[in-house]
Amino acid sequence: MLRTSAARLLATAPRGARPLSRSAPAFIRIKKPEGAAPPPPPSAPEAPAAPADSAPAEPPLPAAGATTAGLADAQAAAYEAREAREEAEPVPETPDLSKLPSLDIDPEANPNASIAEPKAEAKGKGEGGAAGGDKKSRPRKEYVSSIERQRRFMSRLGLGALLVGGVGTAYYLGQQKGESEASGNPWENFKRNFSELSDVFSKPAFTQLLPDPLPPPHQRPYTLLVDLDGLLVHSSWDRQHGWRTAKRPGVDYFLAYLSQFYEIVLFTSQPVYTGLPVAEKLDPFTLYLPYKLFRESTRYIDGKVVKDLSYLNRDLSKTILLDINSDHAALQPENAIIVKPWGGTAGDKGLVELIPFLESIGIFAPADVRPVLKNYAGKDIPKEYAKQEAAMKERVVAEWERAHPNAAAGAGSGFLSGLFGGGGQQARPKEPQTYLEIKRAQAQRAYEEEQKYYKEHAEEFARMIEEDKQRQMAEMKGSIMGFFGGAPGDQAGQPPAEAHPAQK
Repeated sequence: MLRTSAARLLATAPRGARPLSRSAPAFIRIKKPEGAAPPPPPSAPEAPAAPADSAPAEPPLPAAGATTAGLADAQAAAYEAREAREEAEPVPETPDLSKLPSLDIDPEANPNASIAEPKAEAKGKGEGGAAGGDKKSRPRKEYVSSIERQRRFMSRLGLGALLVGGVGTAYYLGQQKGESEASGNPWENFKRNFSELSDVFSKPAFTQLLPDPLPPPHQRPYTLLVDLDGLLVHSSWDRQHGWRTAKRPGVDYFLAYLSQFYEIVLFTSQPVYTGLPVAEKLDPFTLYLPYKLFRESTRYIDGKVVKDLSYLNRDLSKTILLDINSDHAALQPENAIIVKPWGGTAGDKGLVELIPFLESIGIFAPADVRPVLKNYAGKDIPKEYAKQEAAMKERVVAEWERAHPNAAAGAGSGFLSGLFGGGGQQARPKEPQTYLEIKRAQAQRAYEEEQKYYKEHAEEFARMIEEDKQRQMAEMKGSIMGFFGGAPGDQAGQPPAEAHPAQK
């Protein structure tokens, strides 16, 4: 219909009025209700007779040189004939759905039911086609970049090297024999040597923490190990002053007096950078604390810091550990004296009260101090020892009185005769002193003389210590210059050292 209208508009010659369409039912389809009779077919335009079984023929095309109006009429007639043919074909009321795939799928009733996937058409023929189908059915390989391949290769190489190194290390540790065993099982050797590798973190850095003892009479017969914080000093911190350290009352007398009987060694669990400055304040001239051991000299066992006395290079039968923590003496508890820590209170006498007991060990010189310490284990040592010393004094006085029965009577008569002007008689002899009291008096005089000497020569000691520090700094600087290729004497302003005659 649209083509007809367009053709009429494009016509050059005017035409008479004619209806828009002579077969409207053929252009407009109207849906009829169900059960209604189909409408009669529209009457076809007059045309030449044709066979009944043949389809209506298309109108002939206009001859060459026909006008535009004739061309438009021919196109309109062809369109109307095609529409007539389509109307003549019967339209089935129910479509044939047998050729369509079924979509009635119930997964619960038939879980195996599914829509069949179309088969992939094989490319090629014969064996080539079969091979192509098998290759297409195989899963596609994962894409791996070159960087990822290199990373995986290096990872495998590193794991292989680690495995080879582990096997070699195990073999080496199994072949190494201990010093105390001439031969042994490789497995036992491996376990022993492997445990020694972990000792780097749990044992002291050196097998001997102290040098060999000095020859007599310079070496003291006994060794006394003292802790620092809580025993000799107390450290505290506050917002106003920060860290402050206080000396315990009597600490100077304790160190100076007992240094006559003991080689006093500072053995603390603090690191060297915090403990050394405090130790230098306690003993600036290194007179009473010749050796100092810090956290690096302790052991770490079961999560606790332990002071192993077997590393001291000293006879344990003549070694005493004075500490405030029983965990520090876990390996040698028979050599330890555990006391309460000092909390910084003024007027404390706990340190001074220990001097008589420790002094008596140095004076009586027992062959082994461990049985002596065992007798006082778990007791208040100052009080218990004071009772023992008082009982010993009573025994000595009683023996003296039995040896001098007339001493008391003679003393009374002499007093009365002197009061009434009688003749002078022999005075009562003095009570004898114990061996401990005699030695104590000698040690006290030696302490006083020593302190007097140190006070008189304090400036000289300070000068000697400063010169020693300067000498050590110069040697350190010279060793650094020698490390970088320069001679210590080839410094600015100093002539080089003259070569020895034997080297010329």
